[in-house]
Amino acid sequence: MVEPLSAVSPLDGRYAQSTVEVQSFFSESALFEKRTQVEVDWLKAIIVESSICQLDPETKHEVVKTLSGIVENFNIDSAKRIKQLEQETNHDVKAVEYFCKEKLEQALGCDKCEKVLELFHFACTSEDINATAYALMLNGFRSDILVDMMVDLQSKLGSLASLTSECPMLGRTHGQPATPTTLGKEIAVFAFRLNRQVELVRSVPIYGKMAGATGNYNAHIVASKTLDWPQFASSFVKKLGLSWNPLVTQIESHDSIAELSHCMSRVNTILIDLCRDIWGYISLNYFGLKKKESEVGSSTMPHKVNPIDFENAEGNLGLANALFSHFAEKLPISRFQRDLSDSTVLRSLGVAFGHSILAYKSLMKGLDKLVVNDAVLKSELDAHWEVLAEPVQTVMRMHGIKGAYEKLKTATRGVSVTKEILHDLIVNSSLPDEQKGQLLSLSPHTYIGIAPSLAQNWKNLD
Repeated sequence: MVEPLSAVSPLDGRYAQSTVEVQSFFSESALFEKRTQVEVDWLKAIIVESSICQLDPETKHEVVKTLSGIVENFNIDSAKRIKQLEQETNHDVKAVEYFCKEKLEQALGCDKCEKVLELFHFACTSEDINATAYALMLNGFRSDILVDMMVDLQSKLGSLASLTSECPMLGRTHGQPATPTTLGKEIAVFAFRLNRQVELVRSVPIYGKMAGATGNYNAHIVASKTLDWPQFASSFVKKLGLSWNPLVTQIESHDSIAELSHCMSRVNTILIDLCRDIWGYISLNYFGLKKKESEVGSSTMPHKVNPIDFENAEGNLGLANALFSHFAEKLPISRFQRDLSDSTVLRSLGVAFGHSILAYKSLMKGLDKLVVNDAVLKSELDAHWEVLAEPVQTVMRMHGIKGAYEKLKTATRGVSVTKEILHDLIVNSSLPDEQKGQLLSLSPHTYIGIAPSLAQNWKNLD
């Protein structure tokens, strides 16, 4: 274990306690474990589902049980042993094969497993093991951690949207006062946007392959012409819970990782937008922040309570997206049947997901600190009666009053408009009395359209 204060990456240092979930899926030990699983499960399939290895039923049962134990009992000492073997062989996947052989021979003795030992890594290239191992890591992390955390964040936004669905707020377009909305509706926009992207993250297929050195089953066919190797390999990969890529080179093409990376980038970009909006609302004092008395906001300004959780989230989301962008651009490209440039890039998958998870946790922490400042929201609306120029000119145009828009533009654009000024304009118009009454009953607080309904029902909109 790296001493946190000596770590180069903040994910392994400052933020190590906040990214434990990522470590368990994307650490080097986790990669060794998944490689071991693929090696072991491939051999078990060869023993049980093919005629390549002839064993009596009792020996077959004992061998398969022992093989399963290699995976079930995998721990940090197992990973350290593989690392030792890698130092000797200078090959990370071959080290896993040798580790598996060593474990099986230690458990059963040479006589019982003699027929089996040389069938580890049978007809495989390293990328059969690697591609499938990385696929298992991604698939497991997505199903066990990632989607649940995204859904929790979306749910928290939905709850905040519902809670503030009827809280009127001055709209701002181009940063300037605009048609009122509600705080809840604006939060609901983000929950709604996330909904589709989370489903896309959930549904991207993650592919595995077991087709040999250049994807043609060359060695497989020479070893056994009677076995339907593509079907055998397809069944094996699908039983691992992965999708099957039937046409590959030495590597699985990584298109699905690129697709997942693009989905992650969109999720994170939506959340960057959210961070910046919340940050802006805090700076406008629409939101206050719950404070912890022991915390310090500034080394020199004692009064400061800063929106650090949203700033931290924004920074980590940006870091993650830089990596996801590189994954999507780099990983689908490989010279001829294979080059090694994808290897070092794949090792950083966990870094991108680590910064994402760190950001999601910061966001949720920040959202829990928000306190709506009703007095400020009310004061801003009271100060901007000019936003009612929109409904007034709209009703006037509906009744055929010539130059309605231009009249309101002259009266309201770039000037301070009070309730009295606007009401005088309405009263002195040629509108029917009923429409005058309707417009006179409006205020910036009530001119919010169906915003409350949108905020409450965002899940059911289509």
